[in-house]
Amino acid sequence: MGRRNTADQDTARNAANQDGGERTGQRNCAENGEQDSKPTNQRIRAKRIGKKIGKDVDKPLNSAEAYVDGHLSRTALISLIILTFITFVGNFTQLQLSSALPTIVEDFHISVTTGQWLTSVFQLVMGVMVPLTAYLTRRFTTRQIVITSMIVFTAGSVLAWLGPTFVIVLLGRILEAIGTGVMWPVLQITVFSIYPLSRRGFAMGTVGMAMSVAPAIGPVIGGWQTDAYGWRSIFMTLTIIGIASVLLAFFGLHNFGANDRSAKADFFSVSLSIFGFGGLMFGFTNIEAHAFTHPLVWLPILIGIAGIVWFVMRQIHMAAAYRAWKRADNAAESAQSASVPAVPSIPSVLESGTGTAAGATAEHTAIGGGAATPVRKAAGGSNGGTTAPAKSSESEQVPSTSPAPRPALLDLGVLRNTSFTVGTICAALSFFAFSSIMVIIPLYIQNDRGYSATMSGLIMLPGAIGQCIAQFCGGRLLDRFGARPVALVGSATLLIGTIMMSMIGTDTWIWWVSISQFTRQIGMGLVLMPVTTWSLNCLARQEVSAGSAVTNTVRQIAGAIGAPVMVITMETLTRVFHEGGLGATLANIDGVKWTLRISACFVLAQLLLVMFGVHGQGAGSAREAAQYAINRMRLHGGAGD
Repeated sequence: MGRRNTADQDTARNAANQDGGERTGQRNCAENGEQDSKPTNQRIRAKRIGKKIGKDVDKPLNSAEAYVDGHLSRTALISLIILTFITFVGNFTQLQLSSALPTIVEDFHISVTTGQWLTSVFQLVMGVMVPLTAYLTRRFTTRQIVITSMIVFTAGSVLAWLGPTFVIVLLGRILEAIGTGVMWPVLQITVFSIYPLSRRGFAMGTVGMAMSVAPAIGPVIGGWQTDAYGWRSIFMTLTIIGIASVLLAFFGLHNFGANDRSAKADFFSVSLSIFGFGGLMFGFTNIEAHAFTHPLVWLPILIGIAGIVWFVMRQIHMAAAYRAWKRADNAAESAQSASVPAVPSIPSVLESGTGTAAGATAEHTAIGGGAATPVRKAAGGSNGGTTAPAKSSESEQVPSTSPAPRPALLDLGVLRNTSFTVGTICAALSFFAFSSIMVIIPLYIQNDRGYSATMSGLIMLPGAIGQCIAQFCGGRLLDRFGARPVALVGSATLLIGTIMMSMIGTDTWIWWVSISQFTRQIGMGLVLMPVTTWSLNCLARQEVSAGSAVTNTVRQIAGAIGAPVMVITMETLTRVFHEGGLGATLANIDGVKWTLRISACFVLAQLLLVMFGVHGQGAGSAREAAQYAINRMRLHGGAGD
């Protein structure tokens, strides 16, 4: 036992001395009897750690093992690649049917508003699944979550592939969304728990680059498959990808962080969110077929609003009760600690790190749930092997004040942080505008201009490339200049692209749509990831998981509501213009144009929010960024002379 305690203390000291991702090599000194500070030897050690851990895929990786000498260990790198790929698949699936939507509507003889449920219900279910991430990551290991999610995704793909009716296909899409809904939050939390604060912008930009490409190339491949082999071939391909993802996760994915098998979820809150947001969407969808006074419109909307209000109030009450219990529990622990001789506390040293050296409690919290877990309880976790040498004695001596109440499904307490709230609203406005246009524009290209589904996807493809580049550069620019100047440029670019797209007509050069979408997605890449990363950086480390769940839930639901609301707006305006004397095609194009102008108003609101709301620590200054650019130009100009 003494030898094991010594090894644990060496690991803790190495993690505490980590600064900006650099390790000092003290453990190598202790083991080899010689000073080893060369980066090459550090990387050799990182590879040895990776090989050692690679023998046991179920062993959870902590940040000290995953991030060594400013580099990811091989084991952590492979696991992050697998997580990124599977998350990519989920985002790829999200809008893959947008180009195939006109064909599906025609095959099943349904309205466009009903058909768009195949995309909007996907986002809605993903939004409902995101709050469950906090519970799932507390209760289950990373491997269990990912493997189960991909099995559900594959089952949904098979169902949608072979489903004879629209309802069965819709059910398959729901299962696909359930399978992929938790993947982005899991990946996001993992990245935040591994990388230091100074490297999170780069890491999130790199990961986000893959995520931003997925929804844009989805319509391209989906359109090509629809024209070549029919829309059902899309789901056949997703079935094969799902099986491959299960195999990758089973053989190559490692666990991150500890888990608590006694954790429980508030499934009543899940039901409230389903009835709330689902009822709201169902009521809005029925506006196309019925007047607002019809029970199929106002009743679901009323149920939805009541469910959302009840959900929010329940989350606030449960979060307050949990925090009160935690304060009482910590007070009891402090009183007990005062009566025992002081012992050097290794976990407290680790918890004081800035994000690179994650202590067992901090790491358990960042990976495992939205609510912070008391130190003594984290020490007694089932997989807390990296916790503290003295975990058993202290956890057994400290009496519990009362049974722990169930944590909130969605800890809305993080919204008290103004910076986080601003970032979350910006992300929601971006998703609202973006998802609706990804549904409306393919309808314009195919129905109004007569192009094929493949052509529709190709027209949208340059936007994917633009967002990919902007996403990667946005992370680097965030690390250098802060969020404010990057997000200002991104919001302005997004606004310009939306206004450009609203100028379409019956004889508009079709590649003008592509150029406009390219401009829009450049703006999306420069605003979404930097603002989200900055807002999460403004939270305490133990609040990152809760913040990730909140921001992802809000933006997914904003995207899910944005598509049907904007489609209904487009069809309502089209009906008005048609009744005013315009032909069917001209009325539909005018409906699209005015819907895009309404979308531009939301982007303008986002621009103003960034201008006046994104400030403070980590936000940076537009003046500083401009001064830096001017100095660089002068420097290069002087060098040229």
